[in-house]
Amino acid sequence: AQHPPSPPPQNQKMSFWGSVGSSERRLTNNPESTPLRTYQKPLATAPSSPRGLTRANRSFAQLDPSAHDRAADEIADGLLALNTDDDEVNFRQLRQSLQLGDEPPTVMLKKIASYRSVGGGMSRVMSGEASMTRVHSGDIGSRVSAGSLKSMDISVATHVRESAAFKRKVSFICCLTVMVITGVVGILLMGEIVVGPPRQPAGPYRLVERQVGEAFWESYVFYEGPDSLGSNGYINYVSEAKAFELGIAKIITEPATSTASENEVPPTSTTEDEIVPPPPLGEQKQPETPPQSPSPPTEEKFIYMASSPTPEGPRNSVRLEGKRRFNRGLFIMDLTHMPSGCGTWPAFWLTDEQNWPVNGEIDILEGVNFQTRAKTALHSTRTCEMDDVPQGVRTGTWDTAVGIPDRKTGVPDMTMRYATDCFVYNPHQWLNQGCVAVDDVDGQIGEPFNANGGGVYALEWDPINRHIRSWVFTPHAAVPDNLKEAIRTNGMPVEDRVDPKPNEWGLPYGYFAVGDDTSCPSSHFKNMRLVINLALCGSVSGNRYFMDCPKQFKQFPTCNQYIKSNPKELEEAYWKIRGVYVYERQWEKVWL
Repeated sequence: AQHPPSPPPQNQKMSFWGSVGSSERRLTNNPESTPLRTYQKPLATAPSSPRGLTRANRSFAQLDPSAHDRAADEIADGLLALNTDDDEVNFRQLRQSLQLGDEPPTVMLKKIASYRSVGGGMSRVMSGEASMTRVHSGDIGSRVSAGSLKSMDISVATHVRESAAFKRKVSFICCLTVMVITGVVGILLMGEIVVGPPRQPAGPYRLVERQVGEAFWESYVFYEGPDSLGSNGYINYVSEAKAFELGIAKIITEPATSTASENEVPPTSTTEDEIVPPPPLGEQKQPETPPQSPSPPTEEKFIYMASSPTPEGPRNSVRLEGKRRFNRGLFIMDLTHMPSGCGTWPAFWLTDEQNWPVNGEIDILEGVNFQTRAKTALHSTRTCEMDDVPQGVRTGTWDTAVGIPDRKTGVPDMTMRYATDCFVYNPHQWLNQGCVAVDDVDGQIGEPFNANGGGVYALEWDPINRHIRSWVFTPHAAVPDNLKEAIRTNGMPVEDRVDPKPNEWGLPYGYFAVGDDTSCPSSHFKNMRLVINLALCGSVSGNRYFMDCPKQFKQFPTCNQYIKSNPKELEEAYWKIRGVYVYERQWEKVWL
């Protein structure tokens, strides 16, 4: 006969099974615990020794679900048969029966959980009777002994709390990051909506300087003194008073030509004195006389600048330096004659001579001896190269550099290279050669230009659109309609003027990629002013004298000797300028 074990006395400490019962009650009272399903079952004969208990559960993890339940019953019976109050003995027997070894509690729980996945569930021992409750196998490990499992419970609980706290921290950080990113994006979007695009000089061109007639001199100062060491021209620049006294700077007036009537229209306006009062009542209104168009000018004024001889040899000359500084702009010169001939070196250019070459230099028009092809050159410090100029944006080509002497050996390098590095000390280009764009059409400068009656030079310095472009149009009949109208109307009231639109002028012969996202940052060119001068000989024209002037070279071995002889050819070395016009783009809010 099978007899259930006698219940312990009421005053006896229920060490192991009491703790199981209390643990069960805690789980049962927990609303989040798994619902318990109990059933009654006769108690099987308990194994006589712990060894039998171990054999009964040696292959516990490999049993099928029904055998799994029987094994669980034998574990419970074995634990009851021990009949000891020693918690450590009970706990050690349970670990041995489940083949857990001496792993930490967290590892033991993981193994018990693996049994759950294999067996689908385990039976749990109830206190004081042969009652079995179907629960997850992990519950056995949590109900063994309050004393023995106390440290395990604390460790597991601490681990769970730390894990939960870590998860909360991670969640908080993620939420905070998302909120910050969302806030920044929102602020940017609100900025675009409320503030709008940035203000930048990207609008249409507006006239900022109109240098014509007697007012021409107001835009410049006369530099007085010798030429710079870099140019080393064979001249002396004189003051304004001296230049007017010598007659090498003056305004000349000539009868107007058809070109002048096309380029200049006097402004017209109506004053209060010219308003005709209405006729008295009852009188018949006379038909109005149509307004007469202004008559074309009968004469026009030019700015004349030249040079004069001296007994010492170097000639007196003129160098005008603009009063206004520029960081961008559209620069236009309309002229009918420019200095040309052997030994001449005229230039119309932009520079900051006090900070050269840091702030750069742009040569808009530069003639040397008898050269007949227009060129535009940029001079700068390092990191300004024209290796990323787009295709199809220009008609001209690049100047070349060949025969450059090696700095150490002095042997000329006959490798031909294009002059696309604006750095003035590039070792593979001529000293201060810079990057030089050359017109593909001959006769756009010098004597052929003068023979055609002159023309118009234009340079667009537009860093916001990342380029510098240059054009030359000769004769005046070749000037594009938009440019012609802009020059013709720039003396009229603002509302009647035509804005120049370089994109309507055709492709430029020179194109330089300058600005953001190019190989030449716009910071290389800044704070520059216009300069108009006439140099003679020097480091460029003088060095090319023997090549460009073979006839003169036979009689005069050096360029300076030729100039000192006061040759008649220098009578052609003069400027005759109709006007200089400077435009700048308007500031406006726009995305580019």
